[in-house]
Amino acid sequence: MRSLLWLAVVGLAVAEDGLAAWLRYARVPSASRHLGKLPSAVVTLNATKGYPVHTAGQELVDGIGGLFGKKLTVAKSKPKGTTATVGTVSAYVDKNPSAAKGLPDLVEDGFYLKISKGNVLILGQNERGALYGAFHYLSVIAQGNVSDFTLTSNPDAPVRWVNQWDNMQDGGTHGSVERGYGGDSIFFWDGHIREDLTRAGQYARLLASIGINAVVANNVNANASILTPENMDGLARIADVFRPYGVQLGLSLNFAAPQLLGGLDTFDPLDETVVNWWQGIADNLYKRIPDMAGYLVKANSEGQPGPMTYNRTLADGANLFARTLQPHGGIIIFRAFVYDHRSLNQTLDWKADRANAAVNYFDGLDDKFEDNVVIQIKYGPIDFQVREPVSPLFTHLRRTGATVELQITQEYLGQQAHVVYLAPMWKELLDFDLRVDSKPSTLKSIVSGKRFGQKLTGYAGVVNVGTNTTWLGSHLAMSNLYAYGKLAWDPEQTSTGILKEWTTLTFGHDKLVHDVITKISMESWPAYEDYSGNLGIQTLTDILLGHYGPNPGSQDGNPWGQWTRADDDTIGMDRTVWNGTGFAGQYPPEIAAMYENIETTPDNLLLWFHHVPYTQKLKSGKTVIQHFYDAHYKGSATAQTFVTLWEKLKGRIDKERYEHVLFRLIYQAGHSLVWRDSVNQFYFNKSGIPDELGRVGNHKYRIEAEEMELKGYKSYRVSPFEAASGYHCVVTETNSTVGTATTKLKVPSGKYDLAVNYYDMALGNSTWELFVDRKLVGKWKGDLEYELGRAPSPYIDGQTAARKTFRGVRVKKGSELKVVGRPDGLEPAPIDYISVLPEGTVD
Repeated sequence: MRSLLWLAVVGLAVAEDGLAAWLRYARVPSASRHLGKLPSAVVTLNATKGYPVHTAGQELVDGIGGLFGKKLTVAKSKPKGTTATVGTVSAYVDKNPSAAKGLPDLVEDGFYLKISKGNVLILGQNERGALYGAFHYLSVIAQGNVSDFTLTSNPDAPVRWVNQWDNMQDGGTHGSVERGYGGDSIFFWDGHIREDLTRAGQYARLLASIGINAVVANNVNANASILTPENMDGLARIADVFRPYGVQLGLSLNFAAPQLLGGLDTFDPLDETVVNWWQGIADNLYKRIPDMAGYLVKANSEGQPGPMTYNRTLADGANLFARTLQPHGGIIIFRAFVYDHRSLNQTLDWKADRANAAVNYFDGLDDKFEDNVVIQIKYGPIDFQVREPVSPLFTHLRRTGATVELQITQEYLGQQAHVVYLAPMWKELLDFDLRVDSKPSTLKSIVSGKRFGQKLTGYAGVVNVGTNTTWLGSHLAMSNLYAYGKLAWDPEQTSTGILKEWTTLTFGHDKLVHDVITKISMESWPAYEDYSGNLGIQTLTDILLGHYGPNPGSQDGNPWGQWTRADDDTIGMDRTVWNGTGFAGQYPPEIAAMYENIETTPDNLLLWFHHVPYTQKLKSGKTVIQHFYDAHYKGSATAQTFVTLWEKLKGRIDKERYEHVLFRLIYQAGHSLVWRDSVNQFYFNKSGIPDELGRVGNHKYRIEAEEMELKGYKSYRVSPFEAASGYHCVVTETNSTVGTATTKLKVPSGKYDLAVNYYDMALGNSTWELFVDRKLVGKWKGDLEYELGRAPSPYIDGQTAARKTFRGVRVKKGSELKVVGRPDGLEPAPIDYISVLPEGTVD
């Protein structure tokens, strides 16, 4: 594997497929000029193969060799010439006792760097810290900085974990990785741990380079079979490939495993036979994996078993595991994502509110947890929406440590088919001041442990990488994984600063590349919020199916508590204390007062906290409904610019990655129009209030497919109605009928961009051909379920809606335009409309 990586980093005929991510070690500009400022040899202190200090030495050799073409020797003791010395503080002081006084204080995983005239000293508080220091040094010189500097770096919090939602076998919500958009699991297949864990080791390397110290490898909706002796042995193999990078293995547990796997007639956490069974599991796991990080448990949520099945508290459940882990030094992270979807009914109870659940379920338990229990809290009270307020539960746990759960995998946020750079969102959340006891109480100060003096706190990121060489299914999406690690280590870093680092390491030093990626990335979250769901209404996606395409109607009447309470006149959740669900009162008084009052609630959370008429005026002076219309047009217009921006980079980025990103940006541009039209049409129909600018429902460049001359096609009414322009599309009359839709163009002669909106269902691979005056303009296939990682759908809806555009097509007035659709499988080659656009015009 090392030899393969070496070929990749020095650029010898290995394609830029994304596998190396930001650890490409690609040659820096004018590399030869800097050779004198680099070490010539590496000395590792007390290094053992298979452990982080030894790995750090290897990385220094490979990194400097790839970045500068300088081959370093490896020495056991300090040689002549410039040297990179790497090891733990204790190992260094053993050899240099007099140096102890000059070294800074380091916390667990911290490191010290000193670069002077080509000599490099890298010391870690532990072996993992030494590796982190080596990666940091390599990152700095990869960005072209070979100057002398001294740095002391300590992590902001001790828990910096990632959660993989990998299933033991193919299935679940989305294949072998639940809510994963980058391919199958790198850990599991067919109920077992994979034999080849090469990718797992590569993943650990990436994570170590950004300071991540543990991976929970399996889904929080855990399969009890993970605990069979055979699978325990397999888990030990995963831990073995993690260990050289200092990454520890964590494990999700099924609370009912004593019954499901152990043959007991109960899983009551206070039953002695249950306690003994779990103690045996812990002992057997640690016998195989002495450095296992601990457990992650989801209980009593979304149908999962838990302690409340037996009228026990969540603390009883968490403490069961905590006590079995204490002899081994492990920790239990217990998710606060607890709610009962079977009891949520907005029709029967105006005050029903899933947002209240976390505080309600954990109320009164703060002093009941064992010392090695950490509560994992999603950043907002619902579920990874495009905008939520910070969860108030963070303010209720003063004795029990908490981690903030962030989602790198873009479940509700475009599923890596839409570029959405998430660091600005996370920064906004982490910087939010919750004003506990009327004192400064930013979220980052709470999850660092500083605000309440807690020792076990930190960060949890849901990542869900897969076997795709891009890891997440998109090259640009990897900026989110990089940013997560950087912010978990130091939340004071800026979104743009992190992005600049990542871009340099991933794509090189070209200024235009930097400018384009920065502009696209920094505009992406605001644009997505604009064209999906704004004013705090949540992401108006299909809550009942794939959590991907637009379906605002699904946001009410569902059992999952993600509601908008929209009717013909009003919209928004009333979460006030005086008249609503009372959620605002869960915050400390200063914050509660802000959200209670409509005048002091920020507009971007207005509909999260208040139920208002569509005509309610915002602070901008616009009405709520006009803001909806304008924002959706603005956001989708921004998405169109991403394509032209990226096209400036042709020839400046390797062809494979350039075309991969371009394909997704073109798709996003088209799908943002689907979002725009679906949401605007839905609320126009519901409110009856027209767009002041007359855009909604008026599309002068469109030709509805159902209004064309059809042969072999028939009109089909789409559900939900707003997922089709004009509420209808056309489908082939049978699954073996070739359909044609023909029309005469009335536009003046000239060049036009021709766009076809169609539906790409996961039921087959239909093909379409576009002709003008019997001349083939283009042909395409309905295979996006393979090309994009987003959740597949068998329906004609906003999730499968897509757009194919052909630029600069010459047509004459009276030209015949024809689309030919050939169905495949159960997919009937659906077409929504054709747009004949003056060049550069957005429909």
